[in-house]
Amino acid sequence: MRTRKLTLTEGITAGILFGTASIFIRFLSNFDVFSIAFWRLIIACAILTVILLVSGKLSGLKDSVRGNLKDLVILGVFLGLHFIFFVSAVKDTTILNATVLVNTTPIFSVFLSTFLFKLKPSRLAVLGITISIVGACVIAYAEYTASTSEVSLVGAAPSVKGDLEAVLAAFVEAFYLNYGKRIRGQKAILPLMLPIYMFAAAAIGVLSPLGADRALKLPTEFSIVLPLLGLGALPTAVAHTLYFSSLSNLKSFETATMALLEPIGATILGVVLFSEFPAPLFILGTALVLLGIVFVAKEKG
Repeated sequence: MRTRKLTLTEGITAGILFGTASIFIRFLSNFDVFSIAFWRLIIACAILTVILLVSGKLSGLKDSVRGNLKDLVILGVFLGLHFIFFVSAVKDTTILNATVLVNTTPIFSVFLSTFLFKLKPSRLAVLGITISIVGACVIAYAEYTASTSEVSLVGAAPSVKGDLEAVLAAFVEAFYLNYGKRIRGQKAILPLMLPIYMFAAAAIGVLSPLGADRALKLPTEFSIVLPLLGLGALPTAVAHTLYFSSLSNLKSFETATMALLEPIGATILGVVLFSEFPAPLFILGTALVLLGIVFVAKEKG
């Protein structure tokens, strides 16, 4: 039987691993948004397929799809849109704006849970979510002030387009989590996630003509393939799978709050890989995020 402690561990692990996404995307500045989103999902699909084949559980895929096809397609579309908006936001606005606005997912998730699914959070959970979001904003500001001298870290200039994309990424993710909560249950996670990733990739492929390049690109250069493999493996195949899996015992807004660990994970990796040390204010932001998550974790399942 899956316990709340296990699902909290899944959510926290996912949140930390989400921090690797910005590191890998940083190396894909010359690759377009739709191609990045598409290939990260294709790579994730390949990884899950291999795991299911080796474990002899590929037959469970048929059971997951049977009776859930419509729901899986809808979830795939939501996830595909989230990836498109998220990668676009990172490219079109500042890291500060993108980080703060994408991390509004718990707010949207609370409203959707309350008004559409009648799942009201406790006062402790609301307090925890609020503290964590404030902490994420403090971290984003700390990272911004520490990187103003390095254009590569700041990214593009602030733009209404990029800010809107970040908000839409958060909004779509909130729908994805709330809708996913309905079908997650105690089902085996890998046979459930593989079709979701497949439908997400298909949705991105269908929408790709709307992109600047009008078509998906095939990655051929080693400098592109390597970060794409990392992006498809860690923040997608591992993190997003654990993220969705945690919905078995967590409410959607609780799962969304775990993702606020993303900037902490990204900053730690920045220190290890690029010797980019955060501003002292980062410590305050980290403490607030962790305190908020402790409050959410104390919520009764």
